[in-house]
Amino acid sequence: MVKAGDKSGGGKKGLKRKTASEELQETVSGDGTAEGGVQPPKSAAFPPGFSISEIKNKQRRHLMFTRWKQQQRKEKLAAKKKLKKEREALGDKAPPKPVPKTIDNQRVYDETTVDPNDEEVAYDEATDEFASYFNRQTSPKILITTSDRPHGRTVRLCEQLSTVIPNSHVYYRRGLALKKIIPQCISRDFTDLIVINEDRKTPNGLILSHLPRGPTAHFKMSSVRLRKEIKRKGKEPTEHIPEVILNNFTTRLGHSVGRMFASLFPHDPQFIGRQVATFHNQRDYIFFRFHRYIFKSEKKVGIQELGPRFTLKLRSLQKGTFDSKYGEYEWVHKPREMDTSRRKFHL
Repeated sequence: MVKAGDKSGGGKKGLKRKTASEELQETVSGDGTAEGGVQPPKSAAFPPGFSISEIKNKQRRHLMFTRWKQQQRKEKLAAKKKLKKEREALGDKAPPKPVPKTIDNQRVYDETTVDPNDEEVAYDEATDEFASYFNRQTSPKILITTSDRPHGRTVRLCEQLSTVIPNSHVYYRRGLALKKIIPQCISRDFTDLIVINEDRKTPNGLILSHLPRGPTAHFKMSSVRLRKEIKRKGKEPTEHIPEVILNNFTTRLGHSVGRMFASLFPHDPQFIGRQVATFHNQRDYIFFRFHRYIFKSEKKVGIQELGPRFTLKLRSLQKGTFDSKYGEYEWVHKPREMDTSRRKFHL
């Protein structure tokens, strides 16, 4: 017989329902043993073909998933330690470490990949539009401009680019068409024209035209960061001529694009300035960075980003100077036809 004041009886006020996580913690202790110190069989916790997503209770499902991830990490760490001990025991006879599979090292072979010893490639480079620059017959002189009525962010990007590229000049568009700007550039001995386009007050495109005979490249621009938006940036860049690094431009098309970027900077970089401009191609995305070397000691060297930074994606390469209506295109990116494989790259 239960008294009226007895809270341990069947009264509703004396009952307290336990949550699913509390029930599970009572059933299985922290070391994985059940009540009474008995180790539960592994098949009972995760039977074959069992999926944690089948657990309906959210708290129980989350707890089981966390424990499963912990077990996976422990097994992975144990296997790594075992492999390390085996390699130390074998010493010099140990097999080489396996190379991890990535999209880059599984790239589909391109027939246009450039061989440094190819005579045909050497002849083309000696007679192309950039030959006078690489033969040191001309020095670069760059004009940087924007689309019509640019906003502040685009203007600041042009001004910061002019501090990166030596002998570059920023002029505002003032409603002139590119077909009228190009003859004026040629008459004033400019070797290249850079046009930065914008959409919704954000830079989204870059046109690079080599003068006077082309070619002209059209890039999509993204991930733009100005100097004030970069964390732990260095001081303002100096007027020294920077070093230029071009990475992974391996095909004939990539070779042409790389030579376009190289022709923007003068020969003989001034290493005393410790500045370097990098164009890194990875999976057809060209990442631009501008750094300064920081020599900590005779053996340790660090880098400090100066900015700006942005990412380019080639849309088209056109013969001659800019002509959107009658121009002849060497290469045009067609996503539906060209992007059929994730391991196929064009630069």
